[in-house]
Amino acid sequence: MDSSSIIVTPQAQDFAKDISVKPAAEPQNAPNITQKGPDPQPISQATGAPDLAPGQKPDPKKQPSIYGEIPQIPVLDAVEGIKFDFNHGIRILFPQNGKNYHVTFTDIDTGIILYSADTVPGAFITSVKKFFIRFRLIIHDKGNDTPIFTHDYDATGKEVMIQLPVGTIGDSIGWFSYVERFQQKHKCKLVCVMTPWIADIFKKQYPNITFITTEETKTHRPYASYYMGLFFRGDVDNQPIDFRYIGLHRTAGYILGLEDTSDIPPRVDLSAPRKIKEKYVCIAAQSSSQAKYWNNPFGWITLVQFLKDNGYRVLCIDKEKVHGIGLNWNYIPYGTEDFTGDIPLQERINLIKDADFFVGLSSGLSWLAWCCKVPVVMISGFTHPTNEFATPYRIINYHTCHSCWNDMRENFDHYDFLWCPRHKGTDRHFECTRLISAEQVINTIKKIPTFRPSEKPKDAAAKDDATARDPGIKNSQKIDSYSEWKDKQSSTKSQIPPEKILAAGLIGMKDGKHKK
Repeated sequence: MDSSSIIVTPQAQDFAKDISVKPAAEPQNAPNITQKGPDPQPISQATGAPDLAPGQKPDPKKQPSIYGEIPQIPVLDAVEGIKFDFNHGIRILFPQNGKNYHVTFTDIDTGIILYSADTVPGAFITSVKKFFIRFRLIIHDKGNDTPIFTHDYDATGKEVMIQLPVGTIGDSIGWFSYVERFQQKHKCKLVCVMTPWIADIFKKQYPNITFITTEETKTHRPYASYYMGLFFRGDVDNQPIDFRYIGLHRTAGYILGLEDTSDIPPRVDLSAPRKIKEKYVCIAAQSSSQAKYWNNPFGWITLVQFLKDNGYRVLCIDKEKVHGIGLNWNYIPYGTEDFTGDIPLQERINLIKDADFFVGLSSGLSWLAWCCKVPVVMISGFTHPTNEFATPYRIINYHTCHSCWNDMRENFDHYDFLWCPRHKGTDRHFECTRLISAEQVINTIKKIPTFRPSEKPKDAAAKDDATARDPGIKNSQKIDSYSEWKDKQSSTKSQIPPEKILAAGLIGMKDGKHKK
């Protein structure tokens, strides 16, 4: 048997005794249609997880699928009661009519035969490869060289479903940039499964795409469907090439079989009037894993002071003011204005679009800023720059450990917030961003054409009342380094709140070095 395909027969699986064109759990009053051939069968409206054969029950021990459902019975009619479609790979279901057939499917573009074998009554055949392939299906009566049915994949005018069901901003934005390109290439009626609060920023910009939720997939009977995702541990069945080679977003282009995998940000509504008259910068310092953070304890506090010295308001637009797990917590950077909160993405867009530039991590709000067409300064050490969209203001230190996320020898652990596969538990833990200096970031910012340095002398700029906009710091003393903070502590007993000191990363430091 060809390794690129699997066949499920009554002899091979316990549940196969219930497999037929009519599933075990046929809905009441299911509509009937007359098909060509001697064996008309009712159409099932039942749906299920994409990896289940008709009549198969999900394993309760396995994690539920994050994807929406597809029809349990393939939706297209071939001949003699044979059903097929291209939902999650090519699927062919043979009826219990006592006949044996020979089925072949090939890749039209490469000319390769992917599968060719005799069948038995009730057989359900599906390709192992689930990414886009332009299939040709050929069916013969067993022992007869003349085909009784042939079909070439052609999505023109047909409904195709692309699923982006995860509720993460960066993944959804990155993958969606390829969805419209698929629609334009194939001239299909495209249905996109997306988390509603993310889909809200795209619906008006893409009127030719229908957006639905995972629950609403049950009412659709697409010609083909494809699943976007990051498939780990060397999976090349759901993706043609491991995403770590090509980047988080470009993997969607490969899954969808697109020739153009260039970086094109999705369109969003940038028409809202400007709300803040002064020049300002948006930053986002929080993320879903500690490896993504800028772990230099003086990084943000030094950068924020630099920006304020140059007359900028610095707005922190993270969802969370404080984020972490166990004993590891990350706080809103000291000196920033608190614009955090769980608010609609369109409101974030309205704020980001008029910023002189954005400073963030390899995380969702950086992808949103990419859509807003502002310069994005991205600080990341655990990913290689090819992992994200291209920006001339990408910050990485190649003099230290870096790019473990894109290392084929490492597998990301979603459940380990402190994941650092090479140096966890050593004094090199997270050195990839601990050794990204504020100086490196500042020097990069100075190259941005939209950066507007202060015309005031530094001493005068330091006396600005910009900090008065943030009640949490308006009475705090300015500090530029650990040694200055230490001097102020001993001489004046600084009134800086303890939580602000934590935010600056000063607790746990001694003479500028980590305590052992």
